Amino acid sequence: MIAPISTLERRPEFSDLLKEDHQYARGDSDGIGESVNGWFDDLMLQAGIRTAPAIWLGLCGLSGLALGGLMFVATERPILTALFAAIGLLLPIGAAMLLRSRRQQAIIVQLPGMADELARSARAGRNLEHSFRVVASDTPSPLGDELRISARRMEMGLDVSSSVRDLAARTGVSTLTMFSSALSVHQDTGGDLISVLERLATAVRDRQHFVARQRAATIAARMGAVMMVAIPILVMGFYLFRDPNYLNSLLNSFWGRLSLWTGVVLQIVGCLLVYRILSRSARF
Repeated sequence: MIAPISTLERRPEFSDLLKEDHQYARGDSDGIGESVNGWFDDLMLQAGIRTAPAIWLGLCGLSGLALGGLMFVATERPILTALFAAIGLLLPIGAAMLLRSRRQQAIIVQLPGMADELARSARAGRNLEHSFRVVASDTPSPLGDELRISARRMEMGLDVSSSVRDLAARTGVSTLTMFSSALSVHQDTGGDLISVLERLATAVRDRQHFVARQRAATIAARMGAVMMVAIPILVMGFYLFRDPNYLNSLLNSFWGRLSLWTGVVLQIVGCLLVYRILSRSARF
């Protein structure tokens, strides 16, 4: 008689074998908080940051505390202290966004060469799983890191389609969806994989050239948008440097407070619109 299977329990002696999945999004609601948590989880994953998200949030708090405390010691002005504390809170988030953008650009540059190498490996007579593992081991970071994760999944028994399904989600590069779909279709229905991969590499290179021409043609408009965001901040900084009591005099009147906070709100809205436009134009 077969003994009944007991409930699996966490054993402390095996706690270091698997890495815990630190995520703030639970997927059980559609609220704003859940959307923000999902965006932060995707940012940490796509930026390639290996530290836990809680550590990065703690870094945001320390950065805000450091800049706010420094400004309070230097000026003893609550408004400037709150402003610099908010800037400090956002600095690590901005650094993570910059890391994600650079990582995605590097993956896009590596993608055509990786597709060509996979096609050559398949032309040599290897099957798809063996070719994928060879290419994953030869591809440098950051694309190679993601391919090696999929290769390890294949070694654990998953099929090719399941192993590469979330490549686009892990990197934020939508072009990898075509790569994953090509491998999945080949596994399910067969076909000329070599020709598909060569066409994919050609299509990615053509898109890279198109995006480069687009960015060169719209650089004046993009720099103009950045200047429209930066000039009000520079002007306010100039007046504060010229007259340290300028902000206090402005806040002492009703119309001064109204114009200041209206300008702050409109500046934030303008920054969000400029960021949305630039992110859409740079999407690949």
